[in-house]
Amino acid sequence: MKIKNNVIRLLEGKGIPFQAFELPAEKLGAVEAARLLQAPPQQVFKTIVITREGRAKPVLAVVPGPREVDLKLLAKALGEKKVHLPTEREAEKITGLQAGGISPLALLQRGFQVVLDRSAQDFSEIYISGGQRGLNIRLPVEALVELTRARVAEISKGG
Repeated sequence: MKIKNNVIRLLEGKGIPFQAFELPAEKLGAVEAARLLQAPPQQVFKTIVITREGRAKPVLAVVPGPREVDLKLLAKALGEKKVHLPTEREAEKITGLQAGGISPLALLQRGFQVVLDRSAQDFSEIYISGGQRGLNIRLPVEALVELTRARVAEISKGG
């Protein structure tokens, strides 16, 4: 059975070349997803919800699977004093999506600012969540940046 959700429809509708991959529907980390996709872990990106001080809209930080969001670097890239990492449950409440299925493409109409780690530019295509657990999408980095109006910055550490 082929998954057909709003992310797939969006990409098809805009004529963006992509490939969808169905994975087990349980919550997988990006490194585990990379193993199943037989892709380099650095090419499989995860979307992390980050909150700002005050009432400003949360941010979606998109970073390579083996790395972590560097909150200081991200705050600097956003021109913020401080940003915070919410709990998994808070992230799900903020986005309306399950952890493991949070995708910047599924949240385009929700007004989230997207910041993509600069390392994505090492690849012509990267893998991201397709907006639900068990669905991963490989698409051109430029298409992701264009669709999400992502800011590209150095925002990760480790791995």
